[in-house]
Formats: sequence, structure tokens, C-alpha cells
Amino acid sequence: MNTAEAGFEALFGALAANLPAFAGVTRSVESVTGADGNDIALLIHRPTEANGPLPGILYLHSGGMALLGAAEPMFQRWYDELAATGLVVIGVDFRNAAGKRGPHPFPAGLNDCVSALEWAHANRASLGIDKLVVAGDSGGGNLALATALKAKREGKTDLIDGVYAIAPHISGAYDWPTEKMARELPSLIENDGYFTSLAMSRVLASVYDPDGAQRDNPLAWPYRATKDDLAGLPPHTISTSELDSVRDEGLAYARNLARAGVSVVSRTVAGIVHDGDVIFKTAVPDLHTAAVRDIHGFAATL
Repeated sequence: MNTAEAGFEALFGALAANLPAFAGVTRSVESVTGADGNDIALLIHRPTEANGPLPGILYLHSGGMALLGAAEPMFQRWYDELAATGLVVIGVDFRNAAGKRGPHPFPAGLNDCVSALEWAHANRASLGIDKLVVAGDSGGGNLALATALKAKREGKTDLIDGVYAIAPHISGAYDWPTEKMARELPSLIENDGYFTSLAMSRVLASVYDPDGAQRDNPLAWPYRATKDDLAGLPPHTISTSELDSVRDEGLAYARNLARAGVSVVSRTVAGIVHDGDVIFKTAVPDLHTAAVRDIHGFAATL
């Protein structure tokens, strides 16, 4: 997994290398103590000139819950872009199941995200935020949804005003028999190999949930959430990519939220691969800008 992490770091670094720096955004770092006694770095990006309280975004980065860190140049660039629209962005450097920040399988990373949520909520006034959205992409999308589910279990849904998940990696179904995949989550087969692969998803799942003991636990794999788990959650947006192996699990989650009476918007971006509107700014600038605009619009109108 260290080799895979190094490869993603190199790819994401190259993609961000030639992009111009953002002006008008101020960065700072806070260190908070997590529920397990560990230190968690929070990377805070805000507009330099801001009047009045702004919406806050607790952002959980991609990496399959197993790889990469919040301080990666591409992720910091993403926080800058969101902040430049008038948001206070808090990037969470949670523990990973593998790589340099591992090995910390489930529930370590989720515990860190909930601890960060509690800190952000308690510090709304000093952060200058009036709303708090938990957001993330890919593995971070899993953690965003799971954070909301865990908050509900603990009677803390008042901490969260909304949830925005992009290309969420949430089923753990990557070792299912082919027939079951084709019947229930056909995108796992149809889009296998378009940037991401079932083989990689299986590896990521195996380090996050090493013995498969959490296979049916919605806090590890939110796809497993029941109607009762979902009822009463705050508004959600679930954004999926057309050519993504995990597309159908995101679509299914959105439908289940609606059935549970949760306010939810489901959007599918045509013609792109997994997380493409976040990662590939240079190739699809209009889609990238639309993703930033949609997150801002969601947070601002809660």
C-alpha cells in the first residue's frame, strides 16, 4: 500500500503542480485531541476578506479511507477553491487504514472525523461559521456519510446542518460474486477499469475492514444503512460520476435517503470517471467549477 500511496501522491502532485495559486484565501492549522487520545491536524482555509458568519465545510479527503493526507497539494488547492467562494473549509487529517498514516483500520479514521466535527461545532463562533456541512469525496464520501450516521446514533445530529458526498465508496461489495454485482450494483462491473478498479477497491476494503467483521456495519459501509438508520438525518447531496464503478452504490444510498424521508438531491455527472470533477480540473474545467459551485450553493441555502 505504501507504493500505491506514493503513486497517488505523485499523480495528484503533478495534476496540481501547474495550477495558479489562489489569492484571497488564508490558511491556518489547528491541532485537536481525538476520542482515542491522538492528535488530529485540522487545515483551515477561509476567505481573507469575509463579512459576517459563513457556511463551514468539514472536508474529508479521498484515498479509500486508507491512503493520502489532508495536506496533499491537490487537496489544499481544493480547499482554497471552496474557500474562495465564501466558505470556511476545515480539512481533517484523519488516521488511515494503511500508508504513512496507518495502519489504523476502522473505526480509527471515523472516530477522528467525529472528533473534528465536535470541535468544529463547539468553535462555530470563533471559526465564524453559521452552518456546518460534512463533505467528502470517494473514501471521504464514505466517511462523510458514516459521520452523519454515527452522530445520529450518539444523539448528535444537531452538530450537522448538511452532508455532501461525492463519488462515495460505501458498499464494501467488491468481492461479491459477479452475478450479485450485476443484479444489485452493475456499475461495479460495467465501469471496472475506468480509472479505478474492483481490484483496488478490494485491497482498500481489506485494510479498512481486515477480517470482514464490519461487512454489515453501516458505520463502516454506509450502503448497509437501514431506513431507521437514515430517518431524521439532515439534508444530503449525493453526487456520482457516470463512468464510475461505485456509481450505483451512491445512487442507491440517495434513493434510500429519500425513502427514509430525508431531504436529498442526487446528481450524476455525465461522461466522467470516479471523482473526475474533483481531480481532473485541467481536463474538465467546467465540471470542476460546477462541483465547487454546487457545494457552495448547497451549504449557503441550508
